[in-house]
Amino acid sequence: QVQLVESGGGLVQPGGSLRLSCAASGISVSIYSMGWYRRAPGKQRELVATITRVGGTNYADSVKGRFTISKDNVKNTVYLQMNSLKLEDTAVYYCNSVPPLASWGQGTQVTVSS
Repeated sequence: QVQLVESGGGLVQPGGSLRLSCAASGISVSIYSMGWYRRAPGKQRELVATITRVGGTNYADSVKGRFTISKDNVKNTVYLQMNSLKLEDTAVYYCNSVPPLASWGQGTQVTVSS
């Protein structure tokens, strides 16, 4: 049974930083491409960052240069370092494989507000 548990969200001011974590079980982050997705209020879920099996990364234009995805194969955990946060980054953030194969976790809320 696949389980994805996201954590690390919170309330932050514009320009601030957060680091999200996704603890995976039942799926190996060393085998699958993994990604961070987000769903902003009133919008569809979008993929914002991907890390491949061998560690290659790709980012949506909206977060490029500000977000960094990484993983720890031993801990089976995926991370998202978010810097220079903007109001429009406010969303619930989820992790999943790319393409998404597992049921979605509960996500972690990121709120950027002054």
